[in-house]
Amino acid sequence: MQQNRLQYIIEEINRVDGQSPTVKLPKHLKMTASPFVFFRGSAQLFYADIESGVIEFPAACAHIPLTSIMGDCHTSNFGFLTEEGSHGDTVVFSPNDFDDACVGKAQWDIIRFLTSLHLAQRHCHGVVKGNYISDDVDISKPVVSHQQVINAQYAFIEQYVETCNRVVENGKVLNEAIDYCPDAIPSKLIKLYKKARARSAGGEDFASKSALAKAVFFNNKTLGFKPDNEKFATLSKKEYKTLHEAFAPYMDDTVVDIVKRLNAGTGSVNMARYYFLVGPSKPHNETSFAHCHIVEVKQQRVAAPIHYFPSINPVNRLNAAHLTARCQRRMQRKPDLVLDEVKFENAHYLIRSRHHAKVGIDPQDIAMGTKAVNGGFEYFAKLCGYSLALAHCRGDRRSTRYAYSASHNLSQIKCLLIKIANLYAEQVVEDHALFSEHIQLKKLGGNRIAKSEAS
Repeated sequence: MQQNRLQYIIEEINRVDGQSPTVKLPKHLKMTASPFVFFRGSAQLFYADIESGVIEFPAACAHIPLTSIMGDCHTSNFGFLTEEGSHGDTVVFSPNDFDDACVGKAQWDIIRFLTSLHLAQRHCHGVVKGNYISDDVDISKPVVSHQQVINAQYAFIEQYVETCNRVVENGKVLNEAIDYCPDAIPSKLIKLYKKARARSAGGEDFASKSALAKAVFFNNKTLGFKPDNEKFATLSKKEYKTLHEAFAPYMDDTVVDIVKRLNAGTGSVNMARYYFLVGPSKPHNETSFAHCHIVEVKQQRVAAPIHYFPSINPVNRLNAAHLTARCQRRMQRKPDLVLDEVKFENAHYLIRSRHHAKVGIDPQDIAMGTKAVNGGFEYFAKLCGYSLALAHCRGDRRSTRYAYSASHNLSQIKCLLIKIANLYAEQVVEDHALFSEHIQLKKLGGNRIAKSEAS
């Protein structure tokens, strides 16, 4: 059985990444770090397991209307960012990744998130025990318990249902967002929120720690991307000219510089990605520097759910970039003002602003430390339940049919959903062990070949 499951995993990874699990691909090595990281890098396996019946949903879920979903919903795909891409300064807590967004079943996002809460705790506990490797983690800090995971899972669903109920009662709730982080509940999120505020345009750290400042250098005469062999590749004059001609019409200011982005994202293997520096060509001070921003142009692959559920909704027949842009526009309160899509060299590319102040969340930020065990983990789950419910409800702004059905049906099956998620988390742990063992054997085989050639 284990051999069959391993072959199943290998086939799914090869289908999406274009390569069987290999030590030569940084993504695959990263996925061996823990079951949580493996889960992040293998969204396609989740949908394969739904289609094959490994994951079975309660009958009540069938009554919930389709809506725009994230597709790859987990704890690290929520965080703080500035609304309207790099054009706004309001920092909100929100879903922050729509690469696998499509029209689909809300329960897919819900189960995937509940599973990730379990795996975030397992990640931190495993790091403390020395079973998993993670940089910059203080292993002396306490980790939330399994019971606290269950409490957080209930809190997530209950907050989701409550938010849907509020939408039914008052449609203006759709215009809400978490644009503050109260001090009443101890949580590391307060620190992360303040970090995001400081990095937004006008914040005290904008010129030194924002995404723009980290990627770009400027002085009185020169403005451009920093030379960075690990993150950026310089383009030839021909490549630069071709990209400029193709994408300049979609920018909102002068294109000052273009580079190819390397090794970005957990799941975006073999997808071309470029950064465009846009703004006045010669800023002379920090004030004018704030008028600049980075636009990402990224080749888009088909959303993870669509391979196994191609006919679930006609909207999903849109090209991958168009579908992502469409879903993101609907799910966010104030979407990116640059968000667009274009066909370039027989591939579909998504165009979007790079948030100046995007601050992500790692498992240790929410599941480790005194604040986490004293309510912070549950608080995070509530914020995610609230934010995800709003994102799902915004899929239909003409009525409250989705909100009514979701609140009515989900409230009846909370226990079942949590049980399904925790059982699937155990499956992910087993899959990660099989995958990691396979990678280790590949590594040992490569070392033997290298030694043989050397001798």
